[in-house]
Amino acid sequence: MSAEKFSNPVVRWIDHRLPVFSMLDHEKYDYPVPKNLNYMWNFGVLAGLALVIMIVTGIVLAMNYTAHVDHAFGSVERIMRDVNHGWLIRYIHMNAASFFFIVVYIHIFRGLYYGSYKAPRELLWILGVVIFLLMMATAFMGYVLPWGQMSFWGATVITNLFSAIPFVGESIVVFLWGGFSVDNPTLNRFFSLHYLMPFLIAGVVVLHIVALHRFGSNNPIGIDAKGPQDTISFHPYYTIKDMVGIAMFLLLLAVAVFFFPNAMGHPDNYIPANPMQTPAHIVPEWYFLPFYAILRAVPDKLGGVLLMFSAIFVLFVLPWLDRSPVRSARFRPVFRIFFWLLFIDCILLGYLGGMPAEGIYVLLSRLATAWYFLHFLVILPMLSVFETTKPLPKSISEPVLATARGVA
Repeated sequence: MSAEKFSNPVVRWIDHRLPVFSMLDHEKYDYPVPKNLNYMWNFGVLAGLALVIMIVTGIVLAMNYTAHVDHAFGSVERIMRDVNHGWLIRYIHMNAASFFFIVVYIHIFRGLYYGSYKAPRELLWILGVVIFLLMMATAFMGYVLPWGQMSFWGATVITNLFSAIPFVGESIVVFLWGGFSVDNPTLNRFFSLHYLMPFLIAGVVVLHIVALHRFGSNNPIGIDAKGPQDTISFHPYYTIKDMVGIAMFLLLLAVAVFFFPNAMGHPDNYIPANPMQTPAHIVPEWYFLPFYAILRAVPDKLGGVLLMFSAIFVLFVLPWLDRSPVRSARFRPVFRIFFWLLFIDCILLGYLGGMPAEGIYVLLSRLATAWYFLHFLVILPMLSVFETTKPLPKSISEPVLATARGVA
């Protein structure tokens, strides 16, 4: 839509010089979307909503937080008790972080199932993994800020991992700490970066959306649109779907905030940090547990660190590990079996990450870790060569129209 088509003269004047309204109008009405998308495609929008909630509540919390080891824990308690609606803002921030990871994990597994990482969307997938990495770094630094027992000892354990890097590891750890132990400079560094990085995530999200619009969304059958008969406009069809998803997301978030606000946290973090008293069992937040299990599966410190980072790095090269020309698991019966085995394996890793590193848990962690890497590095390349896939429909419309005729 050109600027002349807007009825409001102010909008028309601005759009003629800065065509932001034309761009939004194009995204709303002219952007073609495959007509067969299901509700699994809602989770990208929900992740964006979670990011906005985190940034808004985080800014308000930062106004009342004190980044000092002697006052951090007390300032959080002051937010909870004395700041107007501080308890609500903090509980929204805490639980929205967990919901952010829930929707992103679903978003990732949807991409794995429907082959959204395959050509020509490799860069779209890589940008998504970059967002995931930035989320993990931001969440870890945010977990340190309340300065409870689990905050302090989690920071000590995780930052100590960098000391395993040959030659430069000790220097990196001292730089992260700002001294020779986790102390006030560490807290200041983490607070500054935790405040900054969500805006960096937002910038990468913009690139992610630009990459998405270059070739459009993938779809459940994994074939590209052949023409207008395969697509519909984004508005109103998918905006309505997104609104349904947003309503459900906000409802579940409200249930968590008002009825189970601490269900996804750790009780030890309500004890002020004490460098002289180590908790019996140090665990990170639940969304880090699969990677924590991989880290502990290897008895060697450097090997565990390399394996943990490799678990994420393998996602970067996934488009080149799975060379099958068929995207969707709907037409890859063997791949579909291994996908669900991978899903179960990741759930198992999450469970094992929360268990003590002893006895049968260590053995199971090693087996689950081995299967994780076996899936990506061996099984997927082999399936690309040997799997017999089902025939693909000629177009997106074909199965839709066939279903409609069957109903009629």
